[in-house]
Amino acid sequence: MEAWTAKSGGGGAGLSADGSGSDDGGKGGRDAPLGVGQLGEAGAEDVVLLDVRGMHCGGCSARVGRLLEAQPHVAGASVSLATEVALVRVRLPPELAGGSDGGDSFVAEVAAALVRALEGGGYRAAVRRAADAAAAALLAAGERREERKRQLAAATRRLIGAGLLASACLTGHLGHLWHGAPAWLRWLGSPPVHAALSVAALAGPGRGLLAGGWAAARRGAPDMDTLVGLGAGAAFAVSCVAAALPGLGWRTCFEEPAMLLGVVLLGRTLEQRAKLQASADMASLQALLPARARLVVRNAAGFREVPASALAVGDCVVVLPGDRVPTDGVVVAGRSSVDEATFTGEPLPVPKEPGASVTAGTVNCEGRLTLRVEAAGAATAVAEIVRSVEAAQARAAPVQRLADRVAGRFAIGVMAASAATFAFWALAAPRLLPQVVARQAGAAVASRASALLLAAHLAASVLVVACPCALGLATPTAVLVGTSVGARRGLLIRGGDALEAASHVDTVVLDKTGTLTVGKPRVTAVRLATGGLTRERLLALAAAVEGSSTHPLAQAVVAAAGDAGAPELSSEEGSVVQEPGSGAPWERGDSGGEPGGTGASATRVWVAVGGRLAGVLDLADAVRPDAAAAVAALHRAGMRVLVVSGDQEGAARAVAAAVGVPADGVSAGVSPSGKAALVADLQARGRRVAMVGDGVNDAAALAAADVGIAMGGGVDAACAVASVVLLGDRLSQVPDALQLSRATFRKIQQNLAWAFAYNCLALPLAAGACLPRFNLALTPSISGALMGMSSLAVMGNSLLLRMHAGAHSAAAKPESG
Repeated sequence: MEAWTAKSGGGGAGLSADGSGSDDGGKGGRDAPLGVGQLGEAGAEDVVLLDVRGMHCGGCSARVGRLLEAQPHVAGASVSLATEVALVRVRLPPELAGGSDGGDSFVAEVAAALVRALEGGGYRAAVRRAADAAAAALLAAGERREERKRQLAAATRRLIGAGLLASACLTGHLGHLWHGAPAWLRWLGSPPVHAALSVAALAGPGRGLLAGGWAAARRGAPDMDTLVGLGAGAAFAVSCVAAALPGLGWRTCFEEPAMLLGVVLLGRTLEQRAKLQASADMASLQALLPARARLVVRNAAGFREVPASALAVGDCVVVLPGDRVPTDGVVVAGRSSVDEATFTGEPLPVPKEPGASVTAGTVNCEGRLTLRVEAAGAATAVAEIVRSVEAAQARAAPVQRLADRVAGRFAIGVMAASAATFAFWALAAPRLLPQVVARQAGAAVASRASALLLAAHLAASVLVVACPCALGLATPTAVLVGTSVGARRGLLIRGGDALEAASHVDTVVLDKTGTLTVGKPRVTAVRLATGGLTRERLLALAAAVEGSSTHPLAQAVVAAAGDAGAPELSSEEGSVVQEPGSGAPWERGDSGGEPGGTGASATRVWVAVGGRLAGVLDLADAVRPDAAAAVAALHRAGMRVLVVSGDQEGAARAVAAAVGVPADGVSAGVSPSGKAALVADLQARGRRVAMVGDGVNDAAALAAADVGIAMGGGVDAACAVASVVLLGDRLSQVPDALQLSRATFRKIQQNLAWAFAYNCLALPLAAGACLPRFNLALTPSISGALMGMSSLAVMGNSLLLRMHAGAHSAAAKPESG
């Protein structure tokens, strides 16, 4: 079994970018989804993911949540009806909050207790299997998808059976309408045959539904199956009374149970298919890891194919042109280009040479590569993304809470409404609306028997037409599709709460270094003194002095010398001084440099030889090529864009001007705590803030913002606290992420509006509110069809998000460069 856990405590989330707990010491078995750990008020928490089966409607998911939250040590639970996953936050005792070895066993015990509680409530539950074995998490995800396929196949078989029986009932009715009908058709339409077909439908395709509804009623938690079972049973009972007592003048309606079960099963089959389709993006992510790999055989002249799950860190594998990379690793031999579009969204292949990192699931385009395995199976980046997205899909948006509260009490409320409907039409209607009752019975005068028959039909319609499923599916389906689409676009969005918060953002704060810029300074200009050295000689001398330094500016000088083809020189012996602040070494000897100053937008290094100025090097951090387009897209979306930097004001303003941010939107010389304070000040003025950053100095601001967005190439601390991670490490993904969040939240709002509106309109109609004026009422079978359509409308509307997001992404590509 698997308990996906993530520790947090102290001052932060304590997760690294690869999902391992920073306070965990990298121990095995702690494969946590990114950003799952949360800090509770009482101390540290772990998270457990449960697969839950047997949920049929929003009432079921609400009851599962209540069962879980009633257990000891549970701080909270979020249940997704769409993915059938429960995310449970487990509160750790104080003695285990510091990363004690007993924490894992404690969480395992709590997880086992949660499973027992759900099984006692009539649900099938299992803790996610451990991800410490290679590819176990992906195998488990594949098994869950295969189980859904089996469920869809079983639902299809039940639907076919119910459809044949309902068709036979409808065909039998032709015998009553066609006066010249053959004898077999009149026989098919006889009450005994219809009764037999109805019994076959109830005992065959509808058996599981009726059994589930009865079990839920016995537990005191009636659900959608209970309502449908009561509706079908009421129609069958009325027909039996009509057949046994013909003197009452009631007509039989044995066809109603068969037709009702047929339309309900049709709706559920289509719903299962829609759920499977909604998870297609996740399935494609899970399929990125190839099943086989070419393992280099030591002391042999070739390789042999082995299961990719058998690879271990340190192994070497061969990847031929056209192959998918089976593991995260480092190139040790060969040169090629690798298509990383499925992982980062970058459309152009990326050159790879010895020393370059490659990611599992990417495609080798050209030459043969030999890789050293750095991470395999469930430890790969793509496996971590799959786990993170699955965990995110279990996190409900806050807007769903009202729907969950309504759905949790829905079935009992509908049963009460059905009883009230029966009481009104059976007792009050004969006195208040005698003409309506008589008209429905086809008689001149209303009788007690005709009133009872009408009351039974309308009460059954109320039971069947009500649909908590649409309420329960409104948010999870949109979150499922939105996060899956985001993962395919290189956006790791951590749940419905992050989507909802991002949809309300009106202010975006951008860090400068590493976010607006590439984060690596380079030599932008070389200016020589009159009558001095050549450009190559000057760079060679500067590189000789800077070669022993690890400072980014020094490394930029060395790189510029190499690019210019300058000869390699060794600095003469002398006194090497590490200048405080700049980090630039300079040598007091025959060749050296004078500590540099900073220009408006660049850092200057003055190079002197023999005490005389030989030249000046300008170094600057290059602006990301897509930064200006990203800022323009944010402005078009109506957002205010600000730049914050710890750098000097001149450099910050120069970069801001280059990307289209006015000078009054720049804050320079800001410390890490100052960045968080800036975010808090904006929030105090009513702004909804998204902070975009990449470094440790941005972590506090990312955590303080309404939405923290981390560049995928950033450090672990930034990725750990962010709500959104840009896996493509492109700034153009910021407007894409915010647009996707807005589109997803609009779908959630539309789904909830439809679900509430449907129930508000359908229940009075089924109860006969339109009978007196319009002579309009619903039969149980029509009510069942409407109930199924309401759920399908929610699923279909959420699936439209895939088309919308795809169109937006395609349109945005030219702009993002």
